Amino acid sequence: MTEGIRSEDRGPDLIAPPPLLYAGPLLAGFVVDLLLPLPRLSSALRLVGLPFLAAGVALAIWFLLSMRRAGTPVDPREATTALVQAGPFRYTRNPGYVAFTLIYLGVSLLVGARWPLILLPAVLVIVDRGVIRREERYLEERFGSDYIGYQRRVRRWL
Repeated sequence: MTEGIRSEDRGPDLIAPPPLLYAGPLLAGFVVDLLLPLPRLSSALRLVGLPFLAAGVALAIWFLLSMRRAGTPVDPREATTALVQAGPFRYTRNPGYVAFTLIYLGVSLLVGARWPLILLPAVLVIVDRGVIRREERYLEERFGSDYIGYQRRVRRWL
């Protein structure tokens, strides 16, 4: 007989894995762009995507290194073992999601597709409500006053 997974052995109950919440709408936006094309963004605006993409990749690497140094899982569905407040976590409580957003924005701009950009606000609402707020409740239960103090000092996004 298999034992069930105890609540302390797993992370918060998220609506979906965060990378999927970004990749799915991004790819869907590209498909919609093929089926119902809108005018492409200007070349100058498309080039703006490069710094967004570079910043997103750099932030993602910094986020991953900080999580690894703290010895806690990167996957938010796994049980958190440490409240990370160093590295990019000094500036945002959600550097991984900020990185995903910058990468999404950068790729969308570089390709010049408007549909993924149109979908981005909905992605941010879904991530905020279906992931971040659930993570916050979980972290408050797990770390109590330490997490509440961290929330007071550091913004959710930027």
